[in-house]
Order: sequence, then C-alpha cells, then structure tokens
Amino acid sequence: MSMDARFEDGGEKPLNLGALDGDDLKVIATLTQDSVFTSADASWRAHERRFALLLNRFRWEDMDAAEKRGRPVERVRSILVFDNVMKVASQGVSPGDKDSVLSLLDIEFEPGEDGAGAVLLTLAGDGAFRVEVEALEATLKDVTRPYVAPSHKAPHHDI
Repeated sequence: MSMDARFEDGGEKPLNLGALDGDDLKVIATLTQDSVFTSADASWRAHERRFALLLNRFRWEDMDAAEKRGRPVERVRSILVFDNVMKVASQGVSPGDKDSVLSLLDIEFEPGEDGAGAVLLTLAGDGAFRVEVEALEATLKDVTRPYVAPSHKAPHHDI
C-alpha cells in the first residue's frame, strides 16, 4: 500500500513544478510571492514563444522548519517560465535595468477563449507584466542551492 506524499518530504529538495490551469498557477504564485529580481532578469523570447524570469525566491515552504530548528530563513535562485506566449507587456518596469530591484507580489490567470488567456504578474510599487498565452503552461524550477536570506528575515506585509 502506498502512502500519500507529505509536505515535509519535499522540504529540502529543489522545487520543479508545472501549472496548466489557474488552480495550479495559484500554487506557484504562493511559492513565488516576495521573489526579487531585476528587469535584466526578465527574458521575452518571441521566436520561442517564451517569457522567463530568474528569481531570488523566498523559500516559504521551509519557514516552519527554519523556525523549529532555529536556523536562518532562506532564498533560492529559481526560474519561472511561461510557454505558448503570444505577447508580453509591462508597466513600471525599465527594460534592462540592472540596479532597480523588483518584487513579485502575485500571479493571476485571466482565462480567455479556448484555453487562451493572460497571466498578470503584479509587482510592488505599481509595476506589472501581462503575458498573453495561447494556453497556460508555466514551470517553476529551483536552479541553485538555498542560501541564507540577506535580510535574515521573512518578508512581511502590513494589511
């Protein structure tokens, strides 16, 4: 008899997740909340129909373990990729700016007709990306080992 996987089983392993619908994308949105990057870390490859972000992702999935063991919270470099992209637009983002740090707050899918739609990536400070897709296909993959978060603190939002 097989057992269901437990959340704790994945705590120390790199993430490699996919999203094919809005519910799947909510999981990725939760795990990428408060990720930071520069606009130079955003890549729109029209000929490949791909939009990618190289993120410094806060490891929300490791928060409880870090608190229980009294160790520092962590970040990890991750790549977030959207395929089947037809168009990318941005607001409040200077292309190629290597100095301004952008913070990802949320990701939402706005469904259209026949599986098409738009992915809205909301950034702190009124910035955003709108990624129009023929069909939703997103992946989130950790590409480095975790490292101690430079602030030594978890992100916090006043409501």
